[in-house]
Amino acid sequence: MLAGSTPGTRYNLTLSGSSPRSMRHKAPPYMHDVLPVPPSVDAWLHTPRWRALERIFRDVCRLHGYREIRTPVMESTDLFARSVGAGTDIVSKEMFTFTDRGERSMTLRAEGTAPVVRAFLENGLASGGSMTKLYYIATIYRYEHGQRGRYREHQQTGIEALGGASPAVDAEVIALAVAFLTRLGIADVALRLNSVGCPTCRPGYLAALLAFAEKRLGLMSRDNRRRFEENPLRMLDSKDPDDHAALEGAPVLRSYLCAECGDHFTELRAHLDDLGIAYELDDRLVRGLDYYTRTAFEFVSPQLGAQDVIGGGGRYDGLIEQCGGPPTPGVGFGIGTERCLMVLDRLEASMMLEDERPIAYVISPGAATSRRAVAMVAELRRAGISAETDYLGRSIKAQMRTANKLGAQWAVILGEVELARNAAAVKNLRNSDEQREIPISGLVSFILDHLHNRVE
Repeated sequence: MLAGSTPGTRYNLTLSGSSPRSMRHKAPPYMHDVLPVPPSVDAWLHTPRWRALERIFRDVCRLHGYREIRTPVMESTDLFARSVGAGTDIVSKEMFTFTDRGERSMTLRAEGTAPVVRAFLENGLASGGSMTKLYYIATIYRYEHGQRGRYREHQQTGIEALGGASPAVDAEVIALAVAFLTRLGIADVALRLNSVGCPTCRPGYLAALLAFAEKRLGLMSRDNRRRFEENPLRMLDSKDPDDHAALEGAPVLRSYLCAECGDHFTELRAHLDDLGIAYELDDRLVRGLDYYTRTAFEFVSPQLGAQDVIGGGGRYDGLIEQCGGPPTPGVGFGIGTERCLMVLDRLEASMMLEDERPIAYVISPGAATSRRAVAMVAELRRAGISAETDYLGRSIKAQMRTANKLGAQWAVILGEVELARNAAAVKNLRNSDEQREIPISGLVSFILDHLHNRVE
């Protein structure tokens, strides 16, 4: 108790429960709400967890010299059709495409790299001889066959390193992903690695693959028979077990690499060895996008079951030129936010969440004190103290219940008796400390002193 203060009125803190209200409408299929309170199921759908992940990602990107870019949620359909590839499942089956009022074909962001490349070119972000290093946190939209871990709206954290052709850049990109996953607490992941060659060496491989696959088309899915005609490399990307079996013993792309691609892959592996980053060679790994050249990689987690890919990426040295810019090498990755959080839930990993609880809850027992409560909340907030009050004219008991539900540290009660003495009754709700009376003029200092000294 501060010097000169006197005991005031005692208030009943007994709590009672409340019942939820039902809703008529539901979120679209395979899209979800992320809530400010922990959900009863799927704890990963909790806003503080998302912010904690994003905070870690931003910090890791900052340490590696990457800066944030934000692009529109929709782009010209042609951007995705030309860059991702008309023969990919993304373009042929999964894009949310519509005609706008200007008769333009537009598509919700179907992947992260093409919009960043478009913005890089349109806004002249090239750094004049040095690399441009960008990161993004963006929602992605794909009309997929929905299931747990595969959502039609999902979020990606991603980076793009533009202007560097060295395999050391590939290694930095992979190392950043490893650092991010490690900081999150996801250690049980496997890095799968491959080289998909370049326009010089890939045609020779495709000829060998077509010759091999042609004799086995009758054993393959309808999708893979279509890919055989339209985009044969995508046959290797099929998740159908029959396709896997039919392609058993197919030619290995790495055996057809030209000298430059072979040297690039060898040097990348040497860099990863130097960095202590373990990896597995995967001859089937081609990723689902046409723009990849040379390096392709994925991170997989056993915690995710069938949908085990937590993120991936690769090099795309021809993409910027394909989008109308000068020849510019690039490499990057995208990692799924939802899948990371689902893995963390299954690992029961703790996350450093922001404390969203208010420091003070100002309680006004009646209309005569409500205006003073609103003014006091404003004063506390100006001092940097998070504060709440009641705007519904409820009873003291109901306001106390809300203060406890919100996890407020201090209940500040403005009873008429206290206000007559220019004071407030104050109680620490987190340690059941004795109620005390504080002069209003010293309330801000009292709370700040307790916060700075970590006094409960």
